[in-house]
Amino acid sequence: YFIGQSLGKFLVAGTSNRSELAIGYFTKFGDGGVDFEAIGSLYKCEVRVIAKLLNIPDVIIKKPPSAGLWEGQTDEDELGIKYGILDEILYRIDNGLSMVDLNTDIIKLVKDMIEKARHKNSLPPVFTINS
Repeated sequence: YFIGQSLGKFLVAGTSNRSELAIGYFTKFGDGGVDFEAIGSLYKCEVRVIAKLLNIPDVIIKKPPSAGLWEGQTDEDELGIKYGILDEILYRIDNGLSMVDLNTDIIKLVKDMIEKARHKNSLPPVFTINS
């Protein structure tokens, strides 16, 4: 924000996708502290499709997603779910589709992550003090 404001009327673009936003896989006032999310309406799998269409090298597209917090860390290991499965569950939730053919433990895991992330996807409450 400092650089954007110092140079004039610039906005800070976020890089979180729909999958990460839904489950709160971001730091609220860290990488989540942005003015807009350029790919925030796209599931992780859709981001990969677009990357392919834009001729992004396969070595980048196929690289396991990682926040790079420690050596060997990957998003999927940390989350305990593959993005393909996560995206499938999120898509079905978003569109009111049946999940009877999916693992109930994994569905519960995703729903729990969504619930725990609700506070990350809303502005902080403002308390009114009457004098």
